[in-house]
Amino acid sequence: MTQHTKVVVIGGGYAGVMAANRLTRRADVQVTLVNPRRNFVERLRLHQVAGGSAEAVVDYRDILADRVRLEVDAATSIDAAGHRITTWSGGTIDYDYLIYAAGSGSVEPEVPGAAEHAHSVATLEDAQRLGRVIAAAPPTASVTVVGAGATGIETAAELAEAGRTVTLVCGGVLGPYLHPRGRRSIARRLARLGVTVLDGAGTKVTAVTPDAVRLGDGRELVSTVTVWAAGFGVPDLAARSGLSTDALGRLRTDETLTSVDDVHIVAAGDAAAPSDRPLRMSCQSARPLGAHAADTVLRRIAGEPPEPINIGFFGQCIGLGRRAATAQIASRDDTANRFYLGGRLAATIKEYAIRSVLKELAHEAREPGSYRWPFKDDKRRQVLRAGPARLRPRRSVRRPAVDGAVRSDRAVDVP
Repeated sequence: MTQHTKVVVIGGGYAGVMAANRLTRRADVQVTLVNPRRNFVERLRLHQVAGGSAEAVVDYRDILADRVRLEVDAATSIDAAGHRITTWSGGTIDYDYLIYAAGSGSVEPEVPGAAEHAHSVATLEDAQRLGRVIAAAPPTASVTVVGAGATGIETAAELAEAGRTVTLVCGGVLGPYLHPRGRRSIARRLARLGVTVLDGAGTKVTAVTPDAVRLGDGRELVSTVTVWAAGFGVPDLAARSGLSTDALGRLRTDETLTSVDDVHIVAAGDAAAPSDRPLRMSCQSARPLGAHAADTVLRRIAGEPPEPINIGFFGQCIGLGRRAATAQIASRDDTANRFYLGGRLAATIKEYAIRSVLKELAHEAREPGSYRWPFKDDKRRQVLRAGPARLRPRRSVRRPAVDGAVRSDRAVDVP
């Protein structure tokens, strides 16, 4: 009788689905995917959900391997010593290996009044709720979007294209990731859509009321609907379970994505912090991280040493309504450069890329092991070998929250 190795994957996002599908390469591996929803959520389309132009929900049967058992539940604790997780329903699931792909979501803002009066777009439920609020608001209602990363920009553009009067409050610079040339391209498109962009010193939001937004420089903006797009949060599941996390709540791992506490726990996606130098939160990094996490587990099962990650970036594509986008090109180490594509061509590229992600997941489900990520970042190994003195923060702007979660001024972006 064949002895099966039980692998549990926590989180059914881009990283979790990729990892679960890839694990089915071995017939003797029993894979369970734990996720609180019955359907996959296209986070890349959540701003479109808010604007009423997309649903962003995909049946797991279309992208998940038949051999993966979907457990519709939420993990509430991890017992590393006992090799089991406890779920919200009160049950337990045993594992031989665990892949922690808990992802990221909304986090309660610290600005007075924001939690009570502003609407998030970080999760499917948030975006659906915002969409209902927008639809119920009068056509002339003023909409204020707080946060000028990818999510804020895309949400502002989507709502403006739908005819809404939108103000985008940056709290600093527009698109902090972008090269100045790419930033100017986005600013021009937002202006054509009629979006009022408030950037620079003094635009940090200090308070939100039911009908206004107050800025650091004393201005008060009339705001019928306020959208909070200034940050994402990482679940505190790892920290609550006694596992080592970084200052922002992500699971600390080595370069093979193995937890620094337990070789039976591997991380992937937004909630992973390899070598305390996490990759940018994005679908772009989630898929290769998910694939690599699965490969690490499969190598350990086979008695082989796992390999270190080597994942590079190519940039960030920001949608500006349904007919335009700006594709910011970057070096493999995720440093934006002077090159970008704009307009309809970039919008076509973005839409193609979003659809291609689902096709990649579905293809991996049919042919596990087929997924390959062509972009490499050899500089990462060089920097890590150079020692702590050479380690510098990534360009993303992330601020600790009071609950230990992570805040990011940039949203999940295109692959």
